Amino acid sequence: MSETKIRDSIARMAKSMFDRGLTFGSSGNISVRTEDGWLITPTGSTMGDLDPARISKLDTGGSHLSGDKPTKESFLHLAMYEERPATGAVVHLHSTHSVAVSCLADVDPTNVLPPITAYYVMKIGTLPLVPYFPPGDLDLARAVREMASDHHAVLLANHGPVVAGKSLTDAVYATEELEETAKLFLMLKGAKTRFLDDRQIAALKSRFPD
Repeated sequence: MSETKIRDSIARMAKSMFDRGLTFGSSGNISVRTEDGWLITPTGSTMGDLDPARISKLDTGGSHLSGDKPTKESFLHLAMYEERPATGAVVHLHSTHSVAVSCLADVDPTNVLPPITAYYVMKIGTLPLVPYFPPGDLDLARAVREMASDHHAVLLANHGPVVAGKSLTDAVYATEELEETAKLFLMLKGAKTRFLDDRQIAALKSRFPD
């Protein structure tokens, strides 16, 4: 796919998520790997009205090459690209239900959300919680990097999800599935709930491998 088409795809996917309330204001960012680096949404921009031509371009090491100044959270994307070579795109949102779950004190930090649906197991699997660090803190980058090799999706405490995918579509769909599962989890909290069991999870992973 040409770089122009990638830029258009980023803007289109970003607007779709913005219009559906998955991101708001100037929060959230998207990146896509290219042959000579990667493209990422600029700092201070709204995902509801991106100019494809102004999307930031970075080299493989994360240095800014062209376009507007990249988001200050670009290091989260770089960690995923460097630790997961098959990653083609990364989505980071401050989506409401996922952030709400990231603030709960009684979740399992090794796997925040239970296996509520088959599609969550298939698209996310295991979701570890990254301890809280202020936005832009290099310790946050190190914490994400430590988990990225084993997990394509992580949840930043009191912040939001970071999700990698083989393509932009894969990353967006997985992020949306995570948000819907977080919403279900909050709706079901306190109710007696039937989660998928280990046998059902193993069958899904066998039938739908990564």
